[in-house]
Amino acid sequence: ILFQPDVPAGRGRTCTIPQEHGVEASLDATTLLDLCRPALEDGFEVRATLPIRNVNRVVGTMLGSEVTRRWGRNGLPDDTIRLTFQGSAGQSFGSFIPKGITLLLEGDANDYLGKGLSGGRLALYPPAAARFVAHDNVITGNVALYGATGGEAFISGIAGERFAVRNSGATAVVDGVGDHGCEYMTGGRVVVLGATGRNFAAG
Repeated sequence: ILFQPDVPAGRGRTCTIPQEHGVEASLDATTLLDLCRPALEDGFEVRATLPIRNVNRVVGTMLGSEVTRRWGRNGLPDDTIRLTFQGSAGQSFGSFIPKGITLLLEGDANDYLGKGLSGGRLALYPPAAARFVAHDNVITGNVALYGATGGEAFISGIAGERFAVRNSGATAVVDGVGDHGCEYMTGGRVVVLGATGRNFAAG
């Protein structure tokens, strides 16, 4: 990256080359937006099953943005778009998805699952062939449902730390959570079927 050579370090240096974030190579940009075009344009139902890897981050976020842009704050009817993923999701799977989008994940997820969930639905569960007991094992990382404002999340397994921090409207069911779960929650409902860590529901 090239910088203006005549400006001292830390004083208004500006980049002369555009940043490259790789957004055009994301799963949303390469696959989901085209796949879900019937729903985006005409409100038709879309159903699909797709593989996912942990390099696929923020899956569903661009799609959710398009739903809101085209259909407004109320989104689409529940389950208009229903996508099933199989594998390991990268960070922020299902972040900010609005009403009308349901994402099912048969596998596991990294941190920030459902961050800012805004009316959509998420379900996370182990593969049918898994040999472990779901409610005894971690299936998603830290900070799931951070700042969620609406929607539903169902997690068959244990979530990491800071689950549903600052949740203000989403409903969630999970088998267990780590430390600081539900900290600073101001609304919504969370049902933890098993153990919670320290500092649960603080603030």
